[in-house]
Amino acid sequence: MIHVIAVITAKPGLRKQVLEIFNANVPACRAEQGCIEYGATVDADPALPVQTRWGEDTFVVLEKWESMKALGAHATSPHMAAYGAKVKEMLASRVVHIMTPTS
Repeated sequence: MIHVIAVITAKPGLRKQVLEIFNANVPACRAEQGCIEYGATVDADPALPVQTRWGEDTFVVLEKWESMKALGAHATSPHMAAYGAKVKEMLASRVVHIMTPTS
């Protein structure tokens, strides 16, 4: 199994708009072969005192894929290319971590 943690930071004040575009793309992603989990998360509020907040402009995408091959197909899919083109100018940064379980 492959886990992906993508940290997306919108330009100031644009997170809501980026999330609307992202969420419109979620059904296509979840329908992909090998997709186990796919969705955006934001800081919990209220949360526990140990929380380190990402902030008002950031959301974190949590993904699970059956294989690296499935993730590769997702990354090169037409709907992801279209999403990327729509939000490109609205993003301040995007950091993607691809991980595997330890057990």
